Amino acid sequence: MKLNIITTENNSGERIDKFLAGLAKKKNNLPALKFPPALLKLRGASRQAILNNLSRADFARAIKNGKILVNNKKVKLSYILREKDEVSITHKALSLPAGRQGIKNQKALLPNSKIKFEVLYKDKNIIVIDKPAGLLTHPDFKERKNTLVNGLIAKFPEIIGVGDKSNDSWTRPGIVHRLDKDTSGVMVIARNQKSFDELKELFKNRKIKKKYLAVVYGKLKNKSGVIEKPIARSGNYKKQVIAGLKTKTKIREAITEYKVLKEFKNYSLVEARLITGRTHQIRIHFFSLGHPVVGDKIYKIKNKLKFKQIDAERQLLHAGQIQFELLGKKYLFSSPLPSDFDEFYANFP
Repeated sequence: MKLNIITTENNSGERIDKFLAGLAKKKNNLPALKFPPALLKLRGASRQAILNNLSRADFARAIKNGKILVNNKKVKLSYILREKDEVSITHKALSLPAGRQGIKNQKALLPNSKIKFEVLYKDKNIIVIDKPAGLLTHPDFKERKNTLVNGLIAKFPEIIGVGDKSNDSWTRPGIVHRLDKDTSGVMVIARNQKSFDELKELFKNRKIKKKYLAVVYGKLKNKSGVIEKPIARSGNYKKQVIAGLKTKTKIREAITEYKVLKEFKNYSLVEARLITGRTHQIRIHFFSLGHPVVGDKIYKIKNKLKFKQIDAERQLLHAGQIQFELLGKKYLFSSPLPSDFDEFYANFP
């Protein structure tokens, strides 16, 4: 059982994975879809509900695994569609990945009062917290109940439903920015829709100042500077890469200002200020300079002879400060370095 789509002139010239992701987002110029009745009955959902649950990465995996064909042939992710191509999507490609089935609606959000985090400040519009390392910001298909959001809705249930109204925004109520699981530090959460919209606009217009502290390998040649290197998702969507001439995924501008605060024998403590806020931006930028963040399991130097590898339980990256003006009030919040930074200094002077 499969769904066949005949592409039109409007779809010609588009990458197949981007085209399929567009189906879920109801973009314009897409062909009308008619799901086989048996497929709808088997899935127990509307056609749009089926597509809404799938991400571009899901479609990419299905293409790689041959569950999505073009003109009955397996193609690469970079395949460029032509008019009247027949895209065949099997039932298996439309199935949610294992473990994702429970993430479908707001009823799946599970309050968890056992999630520990410090509330630095709260008023009627915002909540400011200090996120510990090792804690996911919001639920995903692998983890449903042990995230910051689960803890937040247990303490502040009024944030449920606050968001940008996109397909999966209910999984991150009040969240206007994120920290990676193994990054610690200060975060601001919107307590109502008005403050959410205002904060998102501030982030969009780069009016929120964020400073991070990171321990990186080696000693940087330039003790201060600006890293201005565009980044994009890798072909397998698992990490970021510095964009180049052959990059086929979406390229985003990325700018990081930095200065070295202290140098040690084999590493340096740096302060980084985000001008843009891309996924993994600080991590990939310092990796690109040849000075990856200590403890980073993804962006690390393969040549172990260049730096003696230091055994850290997580990447030593901490969101130390956030500053902004919201609804006529100025805010500045700081988070002290967590204890694992001090332990690191003690063990590796």
